[in-house]
Amino acid sequence: MELSQYREQIDRIDQELIRLFTERMEIAHGIAEYKIAHELPVLDAARERAKLARIAELSDEKVRPYTGVLFSQIFELSRAYQENVVHPDSALKRRVMEAIETTDRLFPERATVACQGVEGAYSQQACDKLFKTAQILYYKSWENVFAAVESGMCRFGVLPIENSTAGSVNKIYDLMSEHNFSIVRSVRLKIDHSLLAPRGVKKEDIREIYSHEQAINQCASFLRSMEPVHLHICENTAVAAKMVAESGRRDVAALSSHACAELYGLQSLQDSVQDSGSNYTRFICISKNLEIYPGADKTSIMMVTANKPGALYKVLSRFYALDLNLIKLESRPIPDRDFEWMFYFDLDSQVYSDRFVRLLCEMEGLCEKFKYLGSYSEIV
Repeated sequence: MELSQYREQIDRIDQELIRLFTERMEIAHGIAEYKIAHELPVLDAARERAKLARIAELSDEKVRPYTGVLFSQIFELSRAYQENVVHPDSALKRRVMEAIETTDRLFPERATVACQGVEGAYSQQACDKLFKTAQILYYKSWENVFAAVESGMCRFGVLPIENSTAGSVNKIYDLMSEHNFSIVRSVRLKIDHSLLAPRGVKKEDIREIYSHEQAINQCASFLRSMEPVHLHICENTAVAAKMVAESGRRDVAALSSHACAELYGLQSLQDSVQDSGSNYTRFICISKNLEIYPGADKTSIMMVTANKPGALYKVLSRFYALDLNLIKLESRPIPDRDFEWMFYFDLDSQVYSDRFVRLLCEMEGLCEKFKYLGSYSEIV
């Protein structure tokens, strides 16, 4: 048989599959209406298990694993279709729609903003890109920044979430699961580290270098050339520069921004010591209240799926079915729960999209725990 003849047979079968799938979904719609009338849940787990077992019995052994995957996906799509009939609205959808309607048309130019560190920190530089004029309150830790926003002490907080070289800032993800907030904007900041030391100090005099852990990771190659210097982790690159300036020592240096050299009276022994010339950190701007500004085209969510095979696959398949582009997937272990994980997603989707709204209505029923973190735009 020629290839064209095989393809003709496939086309004929596909047409029949489409007709049968459409018929099946119409019946699923009727089942959904019955469940509404009789106050029954959409998911009937026992029925699905029995169906999958029966399908396995009916399947040819050669294609049995593929048949199981196919029908699991069909059941998932059928359930999603029924969910939209039974629950055409949701509390989260109403909350998002209300935020779109009530949020100001323009992102504020002035605000009180919480940042971690001291003057000269990269968070402050990110804040300067976000706001025309900001009253910045500095805090010692990222947890303090979340707390300041959550308590209403500051309207906004600015926090680093990932770096193009060193990867995600894991501590931020852990704190995101503990605090109530919304992401209202994000910004990408070019990171350029310099080796800063007191004036008159030479590079060969340096015995200890201070900086933040992420900066140390971003400058690994350069630091190997400085061995056997001792590395000390600080809570912030600007804090490291300030400590070096106030230490009175002639054998210490800091990895920090060039701006901190002028700010703290230091000199740069070497500029741009990071491993990659294309070194960017993405910062998020958080708020206590849900605020969705015009142009929001990125959404962040967190969820905990059931600890069983295929749980994450079912979530990912829903993104695919709704044609939503997933641009980030991060996993973090759940404290006090062995080998269980929380997942963080970034979606590339206009907040006004019907598919995005459908996703909001469906997500909470797909997982054990679901947290909508906000929809926003990003400054590059």
